Amino acid sequence: MRIIKSKSIPDKTNLLKHLLDWAKPDSTSCLLTSNGHTDPYGKFDILLGVGAKTSIHIKSNHAFSELSKYRAQVQDWLLGFMTYDLKNEVENLQSANLDGLDFPDLYFFQPLKLIRIIGNTIEFLYLPEIAADIEKDFELIFNSSEEKIVVENYTTPKVKVRFNKDAYCDQVDKMLDHIHRGDIYEANFCQEFYAESKIDPLKSFLHLNEISKAPFAAFLKIGPKYALCSSPERYLCKRNTKLISQPIKGTARRSNNTIEDLKLARELAQDPKERSENIMITDLVRNDLSKLALKGSVQVEELCKVYSFKQVHQMISTITASVEPDTDPISCIKNTYPMGSMTGAPKLSAMQIIEDLENSKRGLYSGSIGYFEPNGDFDFNVVIRSLLYDAEKPYVSFTVGSAITAQAIPEKEYEECLLKAKAMRETLEA
Repeated sequence: MRIIKSKSIPDKTNLLKHLLDWAKPDSTSCLLTSNGHTDPYGKFDILLGVGAKTSIHIKSNHAFSELSKYRAQVQDWLLGFMTYDLKNEVENLQSANLDGLDFPDLYFFQPLKLIRIIGNTIEFLYLPEIAADIEKDFELIFNSSEEKIVVENYTTPKVKVRFNKDAYCDQVDKMLDHIHRGDIYEANFCQEFYAESKIDPLKSFLHLNEISKAPFAAFLKIGPKYALCSSPERYLCKRNTKLISQPIKGTARRSNNTIEDLKLARELAQDPKERSENIMITDLVRNDLSKLALKGSVQVEELCKVYSFKQVHQMISTITASVEPDTDPISCIKNTYPMGSMTGAPKLSAMQIIEDLENSKRGLYSGSIGYFEPNGDFDFNVVIRSLLYDAEKPYVSFTVGSAITAQAIPEKEYEECLLKAKAMRETLEA
């Protein structure tokens, strides 16, 4: 049972920086932020877990069953991630492509210290053995004097590509051959950008977050490995007996000109190709949820609705379902994993073709970061628009993709990838 203490936030200026500076000395931390976006299913503005009392670290088979046992044993808050490559446990698949980051397949930890921020209130949810630290930590977060920190000068990373434009377009043509043969209707095809360079993870996350302000952003640190995530997409959320999935398919650029910006959003909403992509994935998610939903409970609450973020307009659908009260939360994830927006339709065929045509292992990219509550509720994002970093190697990576359908034009898909890569590249070049 956690000791809970609430306080008023004295100053919200640079709140994320205050929290991450305070958490920096610990080798394990995970911060989730909505960046002020209103969300009927959200429960907080910021959630931060620091220090691991216990953890589960899996790089083998049986990840979902082991996670289920661990959650039942701990019966507490858990924060962490699942990689895309857990697909190999759900289906008879493998991941043989190059992996420059080597994240574990799954990692969750039971935080010693948990901080939740709702509006102007900060809640400290500490395990009893360190509850005496609450007052001291409050002072350290908000009232410690600014120390002069020696900032290491990092050289601007030289970003390399796994595909040049011609190679990328050749692979998309192969994907289109599969579509025209009827092997698949749609698949998400991705390419990696990388640099063998050092970066400042905290500074980079704050910059990326400032230019994106995404509703499912996350900063995750386990030892030398980091995820700096500015995701706009929710994978799956559980609230009591209700499941909520909100896949994104359809992207358009923003404009500083208000009239042109509205025009771009309107054109996205009416674009037959983008709508077709979104509807296919909506149908896939409906099918995934129906595997464990109560009969007749799967509903499409929003179809192809355009939401606007700082960098891009996105087309999002909302699909919900109801499950039995005693349903294992892990089974909800296993039956819908990986998320449809990052795979394709039919899902299994799309994943097989993706593995064949991509030339880098996705790992945490297109996986998920989020949390479980003690009562079994959870909320997980889709790891896109993210920088992934191993400080020991050093190696920094970002991957972007687009949905390939029969109407796809390879050169335009490449341009869409560059648009999605803009925020990460700008962060590395800052």
